Amino acid sequence: MTDPVAGVGGTATATATTTVNRTDQMDKNVFLQLLVAQMRYQDPNNPTSTTEFMSQTATFTQVEKLEEIATQNASMVALQRSLSAGALVGHAVSYTDDTGATVTGTVGSVRISGDEPRAVVDGVAVPLGRLTEVSLPTP
Repeated sequence: MTDPVAGVGGTATATATTTVNRTDQMDKNVFLQLLVAQMRYQDPNNPTSTTEFMSQTATFTQVEKLEEIATQNASMVALQRSLSAGALVGHAVSYTDDTGATVTGTVGSVRISGDEPRAVVDGVAVPLGRLTEVSLPTP
């Protein structure tokens, strides 16, 4: 395990994001509003069947649980990134700075705050997405 882990070719110019904001997605509140509107405006002479209503209720429950799973997954990914960042302490790394130049140094500590942990390389806080190479320190 003495070989360095090389990064993917190219130059990293921005940090990676862990969340995606999509405005075209419906959440459980929209689904619930549609269900209530359907019940409110249904034909009293021909109401929705019990089977159809139970199916819609089950779908609502699925949407709610999927949102919970997505939230838990995001938390697990953040924890995993934090743990991985901690393993970098003492390793020699290379990263791309704001000007596009490659800088090499040793990770002295890791700052865990916000969306992305930052490796402190020779006094400079570097987002993990900017790291291009990680290798064992030279003795």
